[in-house]
Amino acid sequence: MKRFKQYFWVLVLPALIFSCQQHQHDEQVANHEGDNFNYLSEQFADLKIIRYKIPGFDHLNLKQKELVYYLTQAGLEGRDIMWDQNYRHNLTIRKALENIVRTYDGDKENENWKQFMVYVKRIWFSNGIHHHYSSSKIMPDFPKEYLQELLTETNTELDPEIVDILFDPVKDAKKVNLDPSKGLLLGSAINFYDPDITEAEVDAYYADRINKEDKTPVSYGLNSKMVRNEDGSIGESVWKVGGMYGPAIEKIVYWLEKAATVAENEPQQKALELLVEYYKTGDLKTWDAYNVTWTEATDGDVDYINSFIEVYNDPKGYRGSYETIVEINDFDASARMKVLADNAQWFEDNSSIMDEHKKANVVGVTYKVVNVAGEAGDASPSTPIGVNLPNANWIRAAHGSKSVSLGNIVDAYNKASGSGLLDEFAYSEEEIERAKEYGDLGDNMHTAMHEVIGHASGKINEGIGTPKETLKNYASALEEGRADLVALYFLMDQKLVELGLIPNLEVGKEEYDGYIRNGLMMQLRRLKLGDDIEEAHMRNRQMIAKWVYEKGKADNVIERKERDGKTYFVINDYEKLRDLFGQLLREIQRIKSEGDYEAGKNLIENYGVKVDQDLHKEVLDRVAKLKSAPYGGFINPKLVPITDEDGTITDVKVEYPDDFTQQMLYYSDTYSNL
Repeated sequence: MKRFKQYFWVLVLPALIFSCQQHQHDEQVANHEGDNFNYLSEQFADLKIIRYKIPGFDHLNLKQKELVYYLTQAGLEGRDIMWDQNYRHNLTIRKALENIVRTYDGDKENENWKQFMVYVKRIWFSNGIHHHYSSSKIMPDFPKEYLQELLTETNTELDPEIVDILFDPVKDAKKVNLDPSKGLLLGSAINFYDPDITEAEVDAYYADRINKEDKTPVSYGLNSKMVRNEDGSIGESVWKVGGMYGPAIEKIVYWLEKAATVAENEPQQKALELLVEYYKTGDLKTWDAYNVTWTEATDGDVDYINSFIEVYNDPKGYRGSYETIVEINDFDASARMKVLADNAQWFEDNSSIMDEHKKANVVGVTYKVVNVAGEAGDASPSTPIGVNLPNANWIRAAHGSKSVSLGNIVDAYNKASGSGLLDEFAYSEEEIERAKEYGDLGDNMHTAMHEVIGHASGKINEGIGTPKETLKNYASALEEGRADLVALYFLMDQKLVELGLIPNLEVGKEEYDGYIRNGLMMQLRRLKLGDDIEEAHMRNRQMIAKWVYEKGKADNVIERKERDGKTYFVINDYEKLRDLFGQLLREIQRIKSEGDYEAGKNLIENYGVKVDQDLHKEVLDRVAKLKSAPYGGFINPKLVPITDEDGTITDVKVEYPDDFTQQMLYYSDTYSNL
């Protein structure tokens, strides 16, 4: 990585990658010099397993180390919840497969066993039998008869009906189906609803409960499974102590209560106590009270995310997946990022959205770079690299939000990757050199503005209701697209240069190059040939890139070129492209503000879902030659308490495991609560 003048402070930060849920540029060049830590552990199927360090842990005092340890333990105790949420048979399947891994003493050199182990690792990686990203069922590359032999030889029981499901490409084929023609619920295997419950029933159930005039609505359905009652009606089985997932939640509460005793300050302690109360009662008003307190608790070195949070896995957008991340603040980096947060109102005032959709007062936006100390649930092994919470719009408007970028995670991603994709898909040496010089900085700024400015901008008209009510299954893709567009629009604004955030607008050009390359081509490597795009972030990226490409054809803003039988997309006019980004931002904000479902549906379906099959095949052929796995996930460090004779903790040490299989088996031995 080339160095800029010292006042361009962003370069001392890790190279942050696009989007709060997925990274954009896999082609970034990593600097490995002077670092003997082995970041890349192994690679199989479409996955690479990475390790990460915890910078700054040794600088914490004992109470802070205890706090991090307790919070990490609380997260791991709920690990089984995510598995069960993802699919009703997942825990049964995992226990059977792990028993085989532990006890089988037959031939482990034959191809079937090797493929069996790849299959097991893929399931571990995805917290279940459906791919973590595409949500398609992971199909075994060995015969059913071989699994039956393994079950017999290890005295492992697994219902024959479940065995049949594993090898059936049709039964429970998608964890999350977003194609309305197949039924959003009936076509999804996610375990948030009893299998026979329909969308119409869910809509009717919440129509009787949700008051659109309520300016502080609770997050209905966030912490429950919808079930069929004996009388045929539907109701909710709440995830709480004494309720569904009770045994695991009791263990979570145990560690959270210990964490509260070593909290760094009173607001942090109060937030932890409210989180415990929420887990005990399942009361969604308590959840809101917790989020307000947590959002306003901004002092201290340690923070965390814990509970049922993101609703991406629910095709109806109500139910939250279990997730935990434990964070140590990088104070130097975060203080520098304050420049962007302090200017949030300027960006809102100068956005391309309609004046009536702008916030008069953008409040409480905080942005920090943090180092992860541990993750579990939906955040592990595959993790976001940035998070913006809480999700409730009214809390964000009245109390603000917290945006964090996971610095050591991004650093590990970069150090485990290479430059092959950049060289393959960039058209010119100019693009390649620009990416090498400005790619880290551009990604950094894109992520920061996506999280701090993007998710915090715009307002919904009164009486419209929440986006999940009005925009339904398209809400997530549209929101991620809106946040991306805010970042893209301002990346070519001289204001960033004036603030000292970037040295020149070449940074914006680099991000535009990469976004178009990824949105129209590179991300297709994550799909099987013939598949539509289902995942919300991928839909958002293609929707934006394809829309501006189509709308800019008359002016040749983006040109499709062919060379040596390969396709490239080349930007000819960056200013006109910026204007197109601004036009689309204005329209998506209008859609969200007015709850215009049909317009949102048309944008996603017309630009974000369907894939050019010839182009897709070309991408897959080109990527296959690179032998680079498109997805990465992590082995977590292990925190080990050191105690005296009385059992009092005197220190907490960090160990860095290097074997994915051993960690997964250890987790199952230690944290199996369901």
